[in-house]
Amino acid sequence: MSIKHTFKATVNWTINEGESTKNPRTFSRNHEVFIDNKATPLHVSAAKTFRGDDALYNPEDLLLSALTSCHMMSYLYVCAQNNIEVLSYSDHAEGDLEVAASGSGSFKTVRLKPVVTIKNANQKALALGLHEKANSLCFIANSCNFPIAHEATIVVQ
Repeated sequence: MSIKHTFKATVNWTINEGESTKNPRTFSRNHEVFIDNKATPLHVSAAKTFRGDDALYNPEDLLLSALTSCHMMSYLYVCAQNNIEVLSYSDHAEGDLEVAASGSGSFKTVRLKPVVTIKNANQKALALGLHEKANSLCFIANSCNFPIAHEATIVVQ
């Protein structure tokens, strides 16, 4: 039996005074994303490369952060199932976006680079191997059409 969950987001963008969408190089990409039941909107733009505001989040940042965040939560879940006590988790993920001459583009690969600190040295190999299990459970990873590499480091404290 499967269970369906629906998530909702609203995007609002308005042209700035004096701008026009007739020229794709001149209008602001800045907009707000409202997510159901969240108090604060996300202030989003295009990536600087695509004429956006570099100080704001962009869709590519949000995709990568959703992937690494979802992987972490899936990983902590499988660690709990295997009685591994995780003390800390950090990830410095990287994703490669390729843009074609036509202007279309897609992520070609993402590298997750988690550094996980665990308590028990005897569980180091198991903790390392659980990244694959976490990837198979991760909702966001299961929705991606590009390879996701795991370059994990396990530290014992």
